[in-house]
Amino acid sequence: MLFSLGIIFIVGLSAAEIIRRLKLPRIIGMLAAGIVIGPYVLDLIDPTVLGISSELRQIALIIILIKAGLSLNLSDLKKVGRPAVMMSFVPASFEILGYVCLAPMLFDISRPEAAVMGAVLAAVSPAVVVPRMVKLMEEKRGTEKSIPQMILAGASCDDIFVITLFSAFAAMAQGESADISGMLNVPVSMILGVIGGAVCGYLLYLLFDISRKKGQDMGNTVNLIVLLSVAFVLMYTETALKGYVAFSGLLAVTAMACTVKLKTDESVWGRLGASYGQLWIAAEVLLFVLVGAAVDIRYTLAAGIPAVIMIFAALVFRSVGVLICLAGTKLTAKERLFCVIAYLPKATVQAAMGSVPLAMGLPCGNIVLSVSVLGIIITAPLGAIGIDCTYKKLLEDNE
Repeated sequence: MLFSLGIIFIVGLSAAEIIRRLKLPRIIGMLAAGIVIGPYVLDLIDPTVLGISSELRQIALIIILIKAGLSLNLSDLKKVGRPAVMMSFVPASFEILGYVCLAPMLFDISRPEAAVMGAVLAAVSPAVVVPRMVKLMEEKRGTEKSIPQMILAGASCDDIFVITLFSAFAAMAQGESADISGMLNVPVSMILGVIGGAVCGYLLYLLFDISRKKGQDMGNTVNLIVLLSVAFVLMYTETALKGYVAFSGLLAVTAMACTVKLKTDESVWGRLGASYGQLWIAAEVLLFVLVGAAVDIRYTLAAGIPAVIMIFAALVFRSVGVLICLAGTKLTAKERLFCVIAYLPKATVQAAMGSVPLAMGLPCGNIVLSVSVLGIIITAPLGAIGIDCTYKKLLEDNE
C-alpha cells in the first residue's frame, strides 16, 4: 500500500507539473497518470488501495467542500436566488432528456435504459468545478454578480438530484415500477443536510469561541482536525440513515463550514481556510489519480463514434438548460457563456456509478460504462481547460 501511495503522489504530481508547463489544467495530467498506472494499463496500484479508492476519493472531496464552505459568502448567495436553485436540477434534467431522445437511435437500448445512461452521465463533477469556483471567489472574479457562488451551490446539489433519479430509472429498466414518492427524497435530503450541517457548524463555533475567549485556543491544527472529523461523521450519517430518511452529506459538510465562517472570528476561519487550501494540494492528486485509475480505457474503443456524438449532443441539451436557468438575470452574454462552460465537466460520479448498471445485470450495462468512461475523458479536460482559459476574458475583475 505504501509503495502504491508513493507512486500515486510522485507520478501524479510529475504529470500535473508537465501538463501545467504546457499551459493546460493540472487535472489532465493527474487523470492521465491514473489511467497509466491503474489496473488496466501498468497495474502499479495495490489492490488494497483500489479497494478503498472510493473512500479516499470521498475524503478528498470532503476537504474541498470544507474549503468551499469557508470561502462562500451566504449574503452573496442570497442575491442569486432563483437561478442558483434552478441550476441544481434544470441542466441535469435537460441532459437526461437528451439521452432519452437520442440514445435509443444511436444504440440498441430502450427508453428506460437511455434514462439510466442519462442519469449516470448527467451529474456535473464537483471535484472539477468546486475548487475552480473557490479560486474565482478568492480572485474576486464575477463575485459582484455572485457567479462562482451560484455555480458552486448548483454543482453541490446537482449530484443529489441525479443520483435520486438514477435509482428510479434503474428500477424502471429492471421492469419494476418506479417509486415516484422517492423523488421527495431530493428536497428532503437537501433540507436535512443543510439543517444538520448548520447545527454541527454552530456547535463547532461554540467550541472554538469558548476556547478562544478563555485564552485556551486549541490551535489551528487541532481546529482543522476537529472540523474534518465532524465532516467525516456527517458523510457517514448519509449512509447510516439510508433506507430511513434522505440526508445529503455533501450539503451538510458545506453548510457546516459556511456556519463556522458566519459565526466565528475571521482569525479562526481565515486560518482554517488557508490550511484546507494547502491540504487540497495532496487531496487533489489522490482524487484525480484514483479517478483515472477507475477508468477502463478498453471501453473507450468499444464505445465508438456514436458515443462521442451522444456525449456532445447531450452537452448541447445541458447548455440549453443552463441558459434557461439564467433567463431574466442581469448576466451578460459572456458571463452566461462562462456558466455554460463551467457546467460541462464530469468525473467523480461517473467513475463511481459507471459500472453500477453492469453490476445490476442491466442489458445496457456495457454501453453505459463505455459512454461513462468516454464522458470522463472528454468532458473533464474540456471543462477544466474551458474554465481556466476563459474566466479572465468572460468574467469581470471585482477586486
